[in-house]
Amino acid sequence: MGKETQAADIYLRKAEELAAEFAKDAVERDKAGGTPKRQRDLIRESGLLKLIIPSQYGGDNQPWSVALRIVRELAKSDASLAHVLGYHYFMVVQAHYKGSLEQQRFYYRETVRNNWFWGNSSNPLDRNVIGRKTAEGAVLSGRKGFSSGSTDSDMLLVSWNDDKTGEFLVGAIPSSRDGIRIHEDWDSFGQRQTGSGTVSFEQVQVAEAEILDVESRRPFAFSTIDPILSQSILANIFAGSAEGALAEAKQYTLTQSRPWISSNVDKASLDPYILQQYGEFWTDLKAAVLLVEQAALELDELWAKEFALTEAERGEAAVTVATANAFAAKTALAITGGILEVTGARSTASRYGFDRFWRNVRTHTLHNPTVYKLRNVGDWVLNDEIPKPSLYS
Repeated sequence: MGKETQAADIYLRKAEELAAEFAKDAVERDKAGGTPKRQRDLIRESGLLKLIIPSQYGGDNQPWSVALRIVRELAKSDASLAHVLGYHYFMVVQAHYKGSLEQQRFYYRETVRNNWFWGNSSNPLDRNVIGRKTAEGAVLSGRKGFSSGSTDSDMLLVSWNDDKTGEFLVGAIPSSRDGIRIHEDWDSFGQRQTGSGTVSFEQVQVAEAEILDVESRRPFAFSTIDPILSQSILANIFAGSAEGALAEAKQYTLTQSRPWISSNVDKASLDPYILQQYGEFWTDLKAAVLLVEQAALELDELWAKEFALTEAERGEAAVTVATANAFAAKTALAITGGILEVTGARSTASRYGFDRFWRNVRTHTLHNPTVYKLRNVGDWVLNDEIPKPSLYS
């Protein structure tokens, strides 16, 4: 076993320990919603926040495939916490491919030094935050929705549109900056502890050095990998949610499910129809996991190329990730909804919380519709057209 494999195993064991701890009250916390402060602090204490930061800046220099495996592990018990950690990784690398080298160095080093937990308020479809350019940088006002991970965060990736040109700009600032108010108003039926509600900005000052140097990076394919990263994270949340749902359903079926009166078997675990359904669940789940793992390895290769990445390479990776995401979403929806058929009517009691798996997956799959990913994949299969870089492809 090589040193890289040994290191990855250490981080995965940390994730498994966290997942086991999160599972203890996952059902109750899902019902309560709000911010899982104790659990977020456990992530802080785990050392995983610096996992993906390069070693020259004090980080652990782990590849995306390891980070995504950790996200998938957490999603088995708590998709909300998997989401906020996955989006922490997504936010902390933004300066790497959108900012200057000086910004990359600063945000990486300071994240390690301060153990920053990143959140975001950068939904590009929400154009309600307007920035006015000043001699020192910009002043922001407005409200931004879908700000996942914003509650209890240390740093926020924020976006706005310039009041004169409409240009889309991105910055990285402390969550405690004067004029920022993080509202705990997230009220979805899924992903209930992601803090994905609204952040309001009232004359918030952003220094010039905090505005990512997007313009200088625009000519490079590497600067357009946002959707590849976000879809990779979500694909692993889907797969992990399906794994967790199947594991909990199995335990329930073995210990509590009753055989149907006309099944002619003594135990639900011997019912041929239930066995067939578990076989179908397992087959599809194994395929989904293999796809997300293949996509993660391609992401490792993409990331290693950095600014040498070509448009063609970027496009092929986008197809692989979209394929994995679409199949993982389809599989997760089928498994998280289907487990009730193999557990029985009593398993719908709220104390089991089996419905949370489906609610979490369904909430995510609505934000970036699968049909549009499949259209891009189909265009590549049929017409050899790679996806054009956009907010979601």
